[in-house]
Amino acid sequence: MKIGVDLGGTNVRVGLVSGGRIVRLLSEPCRADRPEGEVLEHIESLIAALVTPEVTGIGIGVPSVVDAERGIVYNVVGIPSWREVHLGERLERRFGLPVRVNNDCNCFALGVCRFGEASGFRDVVCMALGTGVGAGVVIGGRLYGGSNTGAGEIGSAPYRDRDYEYYCSSRFFVGRGTTGKEACERAAAGDPEALALWREFGEQVGDLVMLVLYAYDPEAIVFGGSISRAFEFFRGSMFERLRAFPYAKTVERLHICCSKVENVGLLGASEC
Repeated sequence: MKIGVDLGGTNVRVGLVSGGRIVRLLSEPCRADRPEGEVLEHIESLIAALVTPEVTGIGIGVPSVVDAERGIVYNVVGIPSWREVHLGERLERRFGLPVRVNNDCNCFALGVCRFGEASGFRDVVCMALGTGVGAGVVIGGRLYGGSNTGAGEIGSAPYRDRDYEYYCSSRFFVGRGTTGKEACERAAAGDPEALALWREFGEQVGDLVMLVLYAYDPEAIVFGGSISRAFEFFRGSMFERLRAFPYAKTVERLHICCSKVENVGLLGASEC
């Protein structure tokens, strides 16, 4: 058995994982506005509640740049007090177990490839579309993070007058005076303005997919994150935009879907 931790600025989820299944799950709001030590103590208390003699290791996914070799996280998104935290070392000292730390999108990718929709593919990019845009990259069946676990930070690539994150995340909708949730509800009710907004969004996601194809040429792309729940509203315009990609066979062979596995990032964290 292993313990997986999915740390976010909003919630902390800690699960006891056995055979690719979460047998016990704890989820609480993250104390993101508290000092560094208090946030750490909260996470440790949740882990401690699940530790048993059968647990052989702990994996944790964090929304930040990560030194995966040394277990250090830097400038954690949503937790202002975490500028440089030697997380792996602290948790190993506290629990006496091996601890692996990785970027949360990398953990998402591991979960999707081991337990989800991409389990039959070897070259995969898993993209989280939510508050921001991030990705995890798997090449030849192995996670590829780059030297600073930044290989999937495609949202920061320049696009139009800003970057892809601005145009392919919830920030796009906020910039139009709404939210992704509201736009989805309006589109589901047949609102023409909301449907047009999603069509525009899909064209931009199509450009993002083309960037991924140029950079990694994967067999499959799997979307996750809150925005992916509205896939039906931007799928069509995304594929229309992909007609502009110069290698038609690449698009024809590409498998694109959304992850439906619950807590897939936590499952991936247990495997990192």
